[in-house]
Amino acid sequence: MDLSIGDLSRSTGVLATTIRYYETADLMPPPPRTEGGRRRYGQADVERLAFIRHARELGFEVDAIRELLALAAEPERSCAEVDVIARHHLAEVERRIERLTALRGELSRMIGACGHGRVGECRVIEVLSDHGRCEDEGHRIERGRRAAKRGA
Repeated sequence: MDLSIGDLSRSTGVLATTIRYYETADLMPPPPRTEGGRRRYGQADVERLAFIRHARELGFEVDAIRELLALAAEPERSCAEVDVIARHHLAEVERRIERLTALRGELSRMIGACGHGRVGECRVIEVLSDHGRCEDEGHRIERGRRAAKRGA
């Protein structure tokens, strides 16, 4: 298999600019080039790019993907390090879900309090204008942390 960057892009659904970014981020190895300087890719590149794309779709950060690719290159090695990376990512996803759940609750409260009157009396605008009116405990805690940092 001998693909140009355009062919690789079409076959994987990854933009050529993203492929070039992955090369500069050391996720993809530098491809061999033709005499005219054009990049050429093979089946291993297609497979590696599929791995990267799937990992990105699952929300893994570039550094974690780089580590996972390095570990995948050593199939006889213990997968303990892979497990640590995956568990760390899962914990981050769970934190994000908690924040989104709190966000959903606050937005629901704001919308539910809307009297459908004038903008000057709008609960949504009031809460957005004055974070102190936000009923979400997580926002109050985060606001307190930010204030403490500014005071430190």
